[in-house]
Amino acid sequence: MPREGGGGQCAGAARTRTSPGPGPAPAPPAGSMASFADLNVQRSGDLKALRELVETAAQLGYSTVAINHVVDFSEKKQEIGKPISPSDLFSTLPIIQGKSKPIKILTRLTLIVSDPSHCNALRATSSRVRLYDIVAVHPKTEKLFHVACTNLDVDLVCISVTEKLPFYFRRPPINVAIDRGIAFEVIYTPAIKDSTMRRYTISNALSLMQICKGKNVILSSAAERPLEIRGPYDVANLGLLFGLSENDAKAAVSTNCRAALLHGETRKTAFGIVHTVRKPQTSEDVDAGPACKRAKCED
Repeated sequence: MPREGGGGQCAGAARTRTSPGPGPAPAPPAGSMASFADLNVQRSGDLKALRELVETAAQLGYSTVAINHVVDFSEKKQEIGKPISPSDLFSTLPIIQGKSKPIKILTRLTLIVSDPSHCNALRATSSRVRLYDIVAVHPKTEKLFHVACTNLDVDLVCISVTEKLPFYFRRPPINVAIDRGIAFEVIYTPAIKDSTMRRYTISNALSLMQICKGKNVILSSAAERPLEIRGPYDVANLGLLFGLSENDAKAAVSTNCRAALLHGETRKTAFGIVHTVRKPQTSEDVDAGPACKRAKCED
């Protein structure tokens, strides 16, 4: 199977800030009650269907969902729109099953990139990107996977599950991504829809787990209809088929999701850091200064 080089750069998308990157997010307090999340509920133009998706997630016991806006730059006229607001969906948020609090609705942007130029949308000056709580990238080549793991300012890297991977996972970029606090997302809906996609999902997931050892993995639905969402414990059981241990499978729908959310918060905060750069003094600045200082300069 042909493989591409992994050391490529993505023009305009690497970090330009001089401050440290977000890095690994702190883990939730030990002993806290499990809080489950599905960070990939597909956005659609049908608000009624989207409301039903969120309501179903709350009934299944999810505390948090992220409404995912997908942009595929290989298609024409693709733009990053504004995220949907929870107030556009509900006047009163659904209550989580078994809890007395409402579900939390977040926003997510996923960019499908197949060319280095597609990564330019992730540059630090992109105001639309900063509107989203979670930013994910779905790289289609090994070179872009390497760049996503090592350079891009994202919270999630999505793994293809509907087709055979065109490249092999390599340990160095995955280890860098883990050190940076980036999570890897495996979606499970294709595995319950189609037998062929089930084979691809399990095979690709197992390939990832062999390298990352179950670290920083999240499991999401990418559901478009309520029937496609599974309860968090059922999803954790699916994680066992994907090569996760029992503890890692549960973390993939709980603590790892929380860490990804904290990583997103840190990323958004880092965007707001203001740097002070000392401006070199010019002859005009000297001439405009006080007379006593000009005399010293002339001496």
